[in-house]
Amino acid sequence: MKKRPIDIVVISDIHLGTYGCHAKELIKYLKSINPKQVVLNGDIVDIWQFNKRYWPKSHMKVVKLLMEWITKGVKVHYITGNHDEMMRKFSGFKLGSFSIVNKLVLTIHGKKAWIFHGDVFDVTMQHSKWLAKLGAIGYDTLILINSAVNFCYKKLGRGPVSMSKKIKNSVKSAVKFINNFEQTAADIAIENEFDYVICGHIHQPEIKSVQNDNGSVMYLNSGDWIENLTSLEYVKGEWKLYRYEDDMYIQAYNSDSNDHVEMLEKKELFQSLMAEFNDMVASKVSK
Repeated sequence: MKKRPIDIVVISDIHLGTYGCHAKELIKYLKSINPKQVVLNGDIVDIWQFNKRYWPKSHMKVVKLLMEWITKGVKVHYITGNHDEMMRKFSGFKLGSFSIVNKLVLTIHGKKAWIFHGDVFDVTMQHSKWLAKLGAIGYDTLILINSAVNFCYKKLGRGPVSMSKKIKNSVKSAVKFINNFEQTAADIAIENEFDYVICGHIHQPEIKSVQNDNGSVMYLNSGDWIENLTSLEYVKGEWKLYRYEDDMYIQAYNSDSNDHVEMLEKKELFQSLMAEFNDMVASKVSK
């Protein structure tokens, strides 16, 4: 597959380890790009759901591809989210071109970008974490039901439908939460004189200018790889929103036609991750 050169790619809310994660589609996307800099903006691995022992080989392959970029010297910033909040203990960790941070400020062609996951604006996360975790279980269950519905639709010759997106777009409180989230992020970014504010968390891909009485800022959200299958790409001085569903070329590319879903036990998962980490360290030492 011919790789597209990208200056910066921002990916968030992959939720590896959950039933809803579209890892195979993400693998195709990762194989199709050649980024100079990568921002993983939170909820990459869903540690909240780790007790289910669900970890297909395709999920491990995503980790391998990301590590390949690191060993090649591609700068990779891992910004922690709420579903992978255990990573916040390692904020400040650096190894070669890889770093773990809670938030990131980048200067891009003379403009300042403030990048963070976004759960800091979620009142549920601040005061009722148990409720947020319960909601995550319900969301995962909805995704499972949605998969079964889409399987039946496919048999009937109909296109897929996203139940979670329909619910989110039809419930007034959900729409209000998204609008408040975007405005709050923009207001703080304007106050601190940032040119861009880049978030994830709400699974709502967006690029738009947001204004208030003190000025304006470009608000960007990378979306997710559960419902929308989106990312943000910075190419030739311009931000673009990538949508997998619009990429006919990559959808036609069959990279893993024989790759069946195979579960890995926790011990195997840990050993695989450690093996990949040790290989990465060994590669850096040898250089």
